[in-house]
Amino acid sequence: MSDWDTTTVIGRNTRGGQSGGGGGARQGPTAYERAKAVGAITENDRKVAAGTNKAHSGVDHAHLAKLDRENEVAPPAKVAPSVGKAIAQSRQEKGLTQKDLGTKINEKPQVIAEYESGKAIPNPAILAKLERALGVKLRGKDIGAPLGGPKKS
Repeated sequence: MSDWDTTTVIGRNTRGGQSGGGGGARQGPTAYERAKAVGAITENDRKVAAGTNKAHSGVDHAHLAKLDRENEVAPPAKVAPSVGKAIAQSRQEKGLTQKDLGTKINEKPQVIAEYESGKAIPNPAILAKLERALGVKLRGKDIGAPLGGPKKS
């Protein structure tokens, strides 16, 4: 038989595996199959969160966050109601909406609403921007008093 008489097949399942058999036969059970055989995992354990953006499917993050909050000594302080009233009053006196004020200080209108309602956790940088935009004191003593200019010596 010459080289011209042999047939060469190119494509799938043409090479033999390590066992010498043809057709790409598997060598044995996979790790998943072995774990399933000994009862280490059940059918439902495989790829539960496949294709989702959930890192840990079996962990309840809301529950963990609640546990973390229970361990805190005190919840973070909120803006004092007097600060919220001072912001709302001076904003209305200047004829600004929450959206206008937010745009003026580069914050979302939602942030202004949270400060006015007293739900926000105070941020000194935001309070300073609000003080400059509204011209009233929002920190320290005399909340709501007009903001003085630079001190004269």
